[in-house]
Amino acid sequence: MVFTLICGTTTLNRPDSTAEPESLAVLPRLPRDAGGPVFAEPWQAEAFALAVRLSAQGCFSWKEWAAALAEELAAATQQPTSATQHSEADAGSIYYQCWLTALERLVVAKGLADPASLLAQKQAWAEAYRTTPHGLPVELRNTSAR
Repeated sequence: MVFTLICGTTTLNRPDSTAEPESLAVLPRLPRDAGGPVFAEPWQAEAFALAVRLSAQGCFSWKEWAAALAEELAAATQQPTSATQHSEADAGSIYYQCWLTALERLVVAKGLADPASLLAQKQAWAEAYRTTPHGLPVELRNTSAR
């Protein structure tokens, strides 16, 4: 954190903006309100935070991230049921599905995970969802004993 000494009193300044992604504002169609990005479901916020964090840690540049996301969004608009044909809520869900797909693609491309591991995790979560009684939180159990 950057600080300035003033008459013996330490005053903290806002973190240097260069340490943060260039700008979330440049992301196309990012669902937002006056307070910033909005998320309809917890997984959307988690995927958002993970992409921002991995970029901040240097796993990929924000420019790489924006390009990967733009590719996914372009592909989604080419599909017969594109984001432009859905309600605003649906468009937000499609946007974050593109976000997640771009994140998975970059994580694999950068060697942070392999496709088989990602698929195994998806299948484990799907199984946990299917087998969790209604009203209880979905939890990923240790599946190594299987």
